[in-house]
Amino acid sequence: MKITFLAILTFIAFINCYCQTVEEYFNSGSAKSDLQDYYGAISDFSKEIEHNQKDKESYYNRGNAKYNLANYSGAISDFTNAISIDPNYEMAIYNRGVSKDKLKDYKGAIIDYSMAIKINPKKIEAYFNRGLAEIYLGQKESGCIDFSKAGELGDVNAYEMIKKYCN
Repeated sequence: MKITFLAILTFIAFINCYCQTVEEYFNSGSAKSDLQDYYGAISDFSKEIEHNQKDKESYYNRGNAKYNLANYSGAISDFTNAISIDPNYEMAIYNRGVSKDKLKDYKGAIIDYSMAIKINPKKIEAYFNRGLAEIYLGQKESGCIDFSKAGELGDVNAYEMIKKYCN
């Protein structure tokens, strides 16, 4: 009787420790990201994705964790998965552009920034970053127009870029 009771307690402890719900994996991954435990966050978001492959937020958050570990290709893959679930997922599109920037894929970044701007025409960061990418590709005129738009929308740093690249 004592052995049976001990076995039941051990089984319950095992279930409580190792059988997390999808929501618990997501919450744990979010908490680990907040604590900058990006490897742990990736692990938890991956477990959540195994159970729910249609959760755009888990792909997005795992992509951010990979980005923070300088795994830009992995981040792009996760942001692309989130976008395939929700083609108007502005932050995933924008962050994919930022990741492409890090890999010096300026043409790809410009496409993503343009998509983010189409969804949210007041996305200041997208204008600013698209302007930089255009400057890096030698597209001075369009880059300066984007810096100007970012400045109009409230980014004071855009005016510094105009002074540096456009005058």
